[in-house]
Amino acid sequence: MKTNEIIAAVLIIIPFVIYMIIPLYNFDAPELLGFPFFYWFQTVMLVVCAILFGIAAYLIDIDEVSA
Repeated sequence: MKTNEIIAAVLIIIPFVIYMIIPLYNFDAPELLGFPFFYWFQTVMLVVCAILFGIAAYLIDIDEVSA
């Protein structure tokens, strides 16, 4: 396994681990613009996951092009 593939795998695993730790984000307070913490945490994680998955896809694509 190449280094880029290992880094891509770690980047993909990070959001799954965060979502499995439910007590980390299972709160009503604090609120942001009237939304409980749970909802805005989920919204922020959508953006974070998209960025991490995009970086992982880029790393995997680099391996395919250079091979």
